[in-house]
Amino acid sequence: MAAIKIGKVNWQSKLNKAAHHTSDYSSTELILRRGQPFNISLNFKTTVESWDNFTFIASTGPSPAESQQTKAIFGLSEEGASGWSATQEPSEPRCLNLSILSPADAVIGRYKLQLEILAGNKLSSKVLGQFVLLFNPWCPDDDVYMADEKERQEYVLNDSGIIFQGVEKDIQEEAWNYGQFEEDILDISLAVLDRSLKHREDPAVDVSQRNSPVYVSRVISATVNSNDEKGVVEGKWSGRFRSGTNPLRWSGSVSILRRWHRARYRPVRYGQCWVFAGVTCTVLRCLGIPTRVITNFNSAHDKNLNLSIDKYIDVSGNNLHLSEDSVWNFHVWNESWFVRRDLGSFYDGWQVLDATPQEKSKGIYQCGPASTRAIKEGDVNLDYDSPFVFAAVNADCVTWIRYSKKRKERVYSDTRKIGKFISTKAVGTNSRVDVTANYKYPEGSLKERQVYKKALKLLGVKRPGKRSKIPRSRGRFSRAEPAQTPSISGKLLLDASPVVGQDILLTLTLKNLISDFKNIKVKLKASAILYTRRPKAEILQLHRSVKLGSEEVKEISFKISYSQYKNSLMDDRKILVTAVCQIKRGASLLVEKDIVLQDPFLTIKVLGAAVVHKPVNVEVTFTNPLSEEVTDCVLRAEGSGLLKEQLRIWYVNPPGWSLVHSGGKSGGPVGFLKYSVNLMTFIFTSLGQNATMSVLSIQQMEFLHHFCRDLNYRMLRERRDGTQP
Repeated sequence: MAAIKIGKVNWQSKLNKAAHHTSDYSSTELILRRGQPFNISLNFKTTVESWDNFTFIASTGPSPAESQQTKAIFGLSEEGASGWSATQEPSEPRCLNLSILSPADAVIGRYKLQLEILAGNKLSSKVLGQFVLLFNPWCPDDDVYMADEKERQEYVLNDSGIIFQGVEKDIQEEAWNYGQFEEDILDISLAVLDRSLKHREDPAVDVSQRNSPVYVSRVISATVNSNDEKGVVEGKWSGRFRSGTNPLRWSGSVSILRRWHRARYRPVRYGQCWVFAGVTCTVLRCLGIPTRVITNFNSAHDKNLNLSIDKYIDVSGNNLHLSEDSVWNFHVWNESWFVRRDLGSFYDGWQVLDATPQEKSKGIYQCGPASTRAIKEGDVNLDYDSPFVFAAVNADCVTWIRYSKKRKERVYSDTRKIGKFISTKAVGTNSRVDVTANYKYPEGSLKERQVYKKALKLLGVKRPGKRSKIPRSRGRFSRAEPAQTPSISGKLLLDASPVVGQDILLTLTLKNLISDFKNIKVKLKASAILYTRRPKAEILQLHRSVKLGSEEVKEISFKISYSQYKNSLMDDRKILVTAVCQIKRGASLLVEKDIVLQDPFLTIKVLGAAVVHKPVNVEVTFTNPLSEEVTDCVLRAEGSGLLKEQLRIWYVNPPGWSLVHSGGKSGGPVGFLKYSVNLMTFIFTSLGQNATMSVLSIQQMEFLHHFCRDLNYRMLRERRDGTQP
């Protein structure tokens, strides 16, 4: 029998990509999703009498093996033991049209497809080519299946989003360019997996486990940070950022991932929680796992997992670092959607992942996946890292005034302020959606307290504030020693929304809750803080004495001038104001107010129609509101499908002047594209704004031009004939 020679292999890339929802990837490589058939055509140089002796081999990883599901051997019209199959479709002579189906639990990654042909006693082999196989949220049998098409569009295909920041009473939105379909990002996302400790320990075993979204997502949570290996981002929460980039100045994942890749996997400096979450979202969406970014306001870091966050202050309201516990203004993590075969179907759905390196899990800095259902029900004994996430949204906050080494007083404050306004971007819009109910029952409800006690029991906490297995030197100052209810109440209020460059006007309102006369010593303090609530510079201290009659209300008004805070304000633009109110006979009261100063606004205006591969002008305007020159201004713009690399322009902006810049080019796909602009200055760390432009194809533009012209002619004719209504 003559040898069978293969000519051209047609991967039908355009049709397959459209069917597999991978057309947006900026790659010439065939990108497919598992559990869904794809078509290829083989053209032969010789006549083939029978296809019976055709065997296909699909393999991935460094050491493919059938036993590890990294190698599949299958013939025509029959399903192999691996679940892979090939079916012959109607074909022309000397042509074989094939439909190949991968199983819904196939290992994801880059595959090689090989054909073996047995002709007589001679076995010939030919590599047909390569393709990349991803998770498939459109396949009902895939563990990442998501039934709602709008949610798939948002959590898999949307390449831009919003990350919420600020404080619970002043939630702000920041645009983030995920860019998962940009050039090289798929290759880099696969490289993130290959740089993990798991892969270094045993590459073959690591690759064999990449069929599980539980495994893949956990590896990504470890490798996005750089603490244990040459991960993507190096974290930094204090000091200057001269040896890298200030985390506030990132506005997308693409430049971070490319910089890491181009530097031969040297960690990119620097990131904080929203940066880790943004990059994680990019990588997981790129690999096909539905993922979103979550912000938890008043997020607890419970170092010893006793569900009590102990904060110590002195009589002036200064923070005393006597506990490793902390409460951040906000913390950002991710949720990914998949089945939990390891836990049971009750725990399917959204799973928490946190790439920010805070605590080690099984020896390395990784966190999750933790089922949100497990968190809500207090099932903190379940994998992975459920206790840490439960504490982040449920721990009680206890504040102590330390008068001396021997005397401490538990001050009355809001113990249930942890885990507020847990937020994510809405499906299809930039609105904020509150998902707190996914994490816990209503605060203070009977069910919430039952879940809390269940978690304490599972964690081995004998009573609130004490842990049986983890010694804690200050455990005796716990919620077992409840604070006295004060006889006064207090509230700090802003007179107006604070803006950088303007004075901050505040009022402390105190009310006597009983009929007895009260003498109150008030110690007011303002400090510049990071979003982790760590104080960095003192701005103001005031002492006041107030006399309150029976049920009397009095106000103390005070001002923090721009000159007082301008040299102390951190990049986070946050100020913490505290009022320690002491009564001679009675419980002390602590009143706190977190302030986020608003930056002046940027405005973006798209000038004219945006046509694919044609220049488009975008006007960005900023007016300097200060009485001083703003120096070192850098205008930074990026947008998936609009700019291949980040655009940077340098300016100096005198007082009262307006900065206007125009420029841009639409080089990507047709449709609605997001354009993100940030202005970085010495004073205004990062002013952000984003806009959406509708990009038309040349054909669409010509159609619109002819339609408008014809409509205009018709209106003129009707007006002439007197038939226009």
